[in-house]
Amino acid sequence: MSIEVWLAFVAAATAMLVIPGPTILLVLGQSLGGGRRSTLPLVAGVAAGDFLAMSLSLAGLGALLAASATAYTVLKWCGAAYLIWLGIRMWRAPVEGAPAPLPPRRAGLQAFLVTATNPKGIAFFVAFVPQFLDATRPFLPQAVLLVITFVTLGATNALCYALLAGRLSGAIRRPGPRRVLNRTGGSLLIGAGLATALLGRRA
Repeated sequence: MSIEVWLAFVAAATAMLVIPGPTILLVLGQSLGGGRRSTLPLVAGVAAGDFLAMSLSLAGLGALLAASATAYTVLKWCGAAYLIWLGIRMWRAPVEGAPAPLPPRRAGLQAFLVTATNPKGIAFFVAFVPQFLDATRPFLPQAVLLVITFVTLGATNALCYALLAGRLSGAIRRPGPRRVLNRTGGSLLIGAGLATALLGRRA
């Protein structure tokens, strides 16, 4: 893979990552509640989820999901239900006093599940990554480079959002603003879940 192709991949992946999706909405919401204590587990969960989804996609799972209506539908509905459940929890989160910190292990697990089970992300890997692979060169070194690059970019992006939310968490102490944030984030997560449920097989 030439340096020009790799830089093009970096630019395209960065442009895709900076647009907040379900994973970033989750990171923002839980960083506001848990503060800096939950930052590293959240980032680790995002990195692990991206690594699993992209690696399995390159290994052939993406082609299987694209060919199997049942496999795609099961994954889609599981991911949609999980996002909606998280959105409802965020909507109903208490706003009086300091929010209870999210246990680090649970924070990382939730970030991992949302990232790894997002069928739109898997479809993106299947359609997007092959454009940057050179068929005349060995597949494995290129795949490893692209996975490492994307996971690093995704983790860095999640870290930036988490740190920003952590700073806002200290500034937002009144119930009113926290209620607005909880309900906005919860509504967006629920909307993301519904959108995932309505995705077509080839989305």
